[in-house]
Amino acid sequence: MFFRFNLEGMFFGVDISAYPDTMFSMIKDVAQVFKALGDETRLRIMALLVDGNELCVCDIMAALKLPQSTVSRHLSYLRSSGLVSDRRQGIWMYYQVKREDNKNIAKLFDMLAGMLAALDQVEEDQRCLREHLKQKKLQSCR
Repeated sequence: MFFRFNLEGMFFGVDISAYPDTMFSMIKDVAQVFKALGDETRLRIMALLVDGNELCVCDIMAALKLPQSTVSRHLSYLRSSGLVSDRRQGIWMYYQVKREDNKNIAKLFDMLAGMLAALDQVEEDQRCLREHLKQKKLQSCR
């Protein structure tokens, strides 16, 4: 079976029968990304992170007005899907979008940022985040 695809104006052909495991793995990875983005809460989280912000779980909780358990569960799903990375600083976990691994995923993030920016809920989440971050400077949660 021969598969032809267009990537940035260049056409490629691949004999997928020669690489069935690789092609299946690629398709599975892409499906996992779209499953991760198929939830409203995870999209709201991505909208907060997609502009390059690194946010603490408490920041995301404040912006979305959701409990820690809900936010952490969705962040875990996004992390296992390869969309975000995390780092620990003391007792706090910080998350950011993981762009460096895949150029095509980075393009998806750019498109996602443009689409989500126009949504009223995302605007409200961003407003709540800005207010929270102002307060956080005054009474650090670190």
